[in-house]
Amino acid sequence: MAEVSSGVMVYCPLEQRCLARVSKELLGVGAELASVLGEDLFAAVISAESAGSNADSITAEAGSLGVRRLFCVDDPRLNFYTAQGYAAAMERIVRTVNPSILLIGATIQGRDLAARLAARLGTGLTADCTQLQISPENRLLLQTRPAYGGNVIATIVCTERRPQMATVRPKVMTMPEKSSRGGKVEKVNAAGELLKSRSKRLAWLPETLATANIADADIIVSGGRGLGRPEGFDLVRRLAAALGGAVGSSRAAVDAGWIPYSHQVGQTGKTVQPKLYVACGVSGAVQHQVGMSAAKCIVAINKDKDAPIFQIANYGIVGDLNEVIPRMIKAYKARV
Repeated sequence: MAEVSSGVMVYCPLEQRCLARVSKELLGVGAELASVLGEDLFAAVISAESAGSNADSITAEAGSLGVRRLFCVDDPRLNFYTAQGYAAAMERIVRTVNPSILLIGATIQGRDLAARLAARLGTGLTADCTQLQISPENRLLLQTRPAYGGNVIATIVCTERRPQMATVRPKVMTMPEKSSRGGKVEKVNAAGELLKSRSKRLAWLPETLATANIADADIIVSGGRGLGRPEGFDLVRRLAAALGGAVGSSRAAVDAGWIPYSHQVGQTGKTVQPKLYVACGVSGAVQHQVGMSAAKCIVAINKDKDAPIFQIANYGIVGDLNEVIPRMIKAYKARV
């Protein structure tokens, strides 16, 4: 790798042949960082079809978000994600471009890719950042993230190795506004041997409506250990169905085996920004608040009047959720 690195690069996963939401969020903060540094913003896309029939629309969208050059690696073997194949492709892009900063979304796939890629590049990695800034003193990337279970906010810098790598949780950064600036697709050919993977995809099981992505829901009803038993989620599901929302959960309920991990909200789950978040029997530990405190309106139901969730709730109901939730459902249905 060349000694002098320059530019901000964002790894941009695709959803339905378009830039994923997390890609756009990171391009927004990436453009801000690049502007402060006076450097270019790059995007990296890996897909079997990224430079195919949909390349023009992807390029136009990336360009409207400030991307100067969009680098693609195309290969039929990249149609499905594998850690080895995607890491090899990303390594080829990074070594070709040599950016000073590399941002990756802290999705399940992004976390897997970032760790492997950092090891390949011999650089550092700061996970789950909530804020990114450029130091005015030395132009280093200031990577801010919760530490020690969310009780401490740490700012981390990578002083020697490049690129400075960070993963950012979805929906932490705001969606950027589009401009008229255009980008250029530069296709990077990865060596065939590099893309070989020891893993093989056997089947694909899509999520059902019951386990739909809570990160995109406008209304979420979450349950915690305060439900008392797995059957307590029946009430949560009934309220979510009445409101037209999705079902969330605290980590405690997931760890207890009451509900699958795909519903978990919090530091080790998903970050959500719904218009309405109803917390049922959720104590509101700091780790949970990290994932849902950005909700427009928070309603808490808990029989413990001192539960931390009430400190951030817009509306609080102290009472037995087995009595409160049925009354809420009845009252809501009566109004609609």
